[in-house]
Amino acid sequence: MNIGFVGVGRMGANMARRLKDRGFHVTAVYDVNRTIATLLAQELGCAASQDLSEVSAGADVIITVVTDNSAMRQIFGGSGDNLLINARGKLFINCATISPQVHVDIEKMAQQAGAQALEACMASSITQAREGLLYLMCGGSNEAFRKAEPVLKELGSTVRFVGTAGEAAKVKALVNMVMNINTAGLAEGLGLGAAFGLDLKMLREVFSQTGAASRVLQTDGEDMENREHSCFFSAAHAAKDSGIALELARNVGLELPLARATKEQYDRMVTEGLGELDKSGIAELTFKDRHKHSGDHV
Repeated sequence: MNIGFVGVGRMGANMARRLKDRGFHVTAVYDVNRTIATLLAQELGCAASQDLSEVSAGADVIITVVTDNSAMRQIFGGSGDNLLINARGKLFINCATISPQVHVDIEKMAQQAGAQALEACMASSITQAREGLLYLMCGGSNEAFRKAEPVLKELGSTVRFVGTAGEAAKVKALVNMVMNINTAGLAEGLGLGAAFGLDLKMLREVFSQTGAASRVLQTDGEDMENREHSCFFSAAHAAKDSGIALELARNVGLELPLARATKEQYDRMVTEGLGELDKSGIAELTFKDRHKHSGDHV
């Protein structure tokens, strides 16, 4: 099976490496950042396509991992060059965290071009992408899901079919919304503990054995204390994803004050030049001695 990749940043590149390791033929990679695409292509022994249509022409399955709604619409509907030009008979597996309606629209566009599209939303990070341990939530037609399964099972330890197009994206938006709220809450708890002069290692241990326990405590707690914010999931993406959840809430007439406050915190990180830090970097806003950010000490 020939696989093409569009979007080979931290996640996409490691997914491509994983599939090559598992015996799939990666035919081409594409990214708006030509440098990273060229370097990955040299590593994998494939083409670094300059045109999206070339990726579709040479692959049976095209996996897309792009940044946002605008990028998604551009790669499928851009004038002059897009993925649907040579798309008849192709399967697109779309892994970006974007608005559910965009997934619905892309599925319709693919069908009109004689292709299939499946959303495969990822609730994992870079390490899991490289090791084939992603948690994947899929939405689309049953036919597209069954066709994609051989690829998905090599990328994920859990592969769940949620429902029709857009449904998996709704679940993913809620996953990230709750994760972001938990991260912001943990940062405030540790920040207040630090202001009291408490031993933060002790505090994290207490948190882990009580109702304050959470997944982000395991992944981010020590990093918040040590100011180690190497990026696995950026603050900028956290802001974007919290915005998707708030948009969905508005559509059904719900007010989500915690999600809104969390988005405001991550928006503030972006404004202060901290958007490319890991989401754990939200602690830089809550610890009493970290209110002035210079970047050189973060």
